Amino acid sequence: MAALLSARVHSICLSYNCQVLKIWHSAGAVCFDVDSTVCLDEGINELADFCGAGKAVAEWTTRAMNGSVPFEEALAARLSLFDPSLKQVQDFLEKRPPRISPGIAELIKKLMGKGIDVYLISGGFRQMINPVALQLGIPLENVFANQLLFGNSGEFAGFDVGEPTSRSGGKATAVQQIRKVQDYRSLVMIGDGATDLEARGPGGADLFICYAGVQLRETVAAKSNWLVFDFEELLSYLTV
Repeated sequence: MAALLSARVHSICLSYNCQVLKIWHSAGAVCFDVDSTVCLDEGINELADFCGAGKAVAEWTTRAMNGSVPFEEALAARLSLFDPSLKQVQDFLEKRPPRISPGIAELIKKLMGKGIDVYLISGGFRQMINPVALQLGIPLENVFANQLLFGNSGEFAGFDVGEPTSRSGGKATAVQQIRKVQDYRSLVMIGDGATDLEARGPGGADLFICYAGVQLRETVAAKSNWLVFDFEELLSYLTV
């Protein structure tokens, strides 16, 4: 199935005079999803597992990524299952550092070397994503993500509902905000889920690339402009 979908996307690219590649080559900015894209894991699933609620939270994550439940509902429900404290988050980051996807560091380095701005847009949490951005050389002001909130004693106090990525359509809103500030000739969104696909549209991303190197979500892949299973493929076409 994966091979057939990949072949279909390549065929589409060729039949439409490689319009997909033209956008890829002319992009002024590339926005990446983080969980199951830049990183191998779903951050909230890993944190929940660390706190003893991994299975229940993973089920909600699958529903959210397939687009079968509003993102804000899924986010609140998942967090309510384990209420992570500040100490737990800190211990988690120390004991389970993020696992970066193969090839992503090289791709981001090449993009930035060509003067292309790189953004991380995630429904995950800044506490877990900022270290990834720093590791990859991405400015923290180019990170759009949610913020866990804690009380004076470090107890869980919810999340910042003012962040655009805390609700359905949030990634599209983040991309639209980026384009309002920056005059990019074209912008590309890369991710694996329904929330990433939402970023494509008027005022948003010109091209959606579905990355299925970790998770292949067939409904998302079928609506993508380009389906890839490794970042080396994108890197090779970037240098063509």
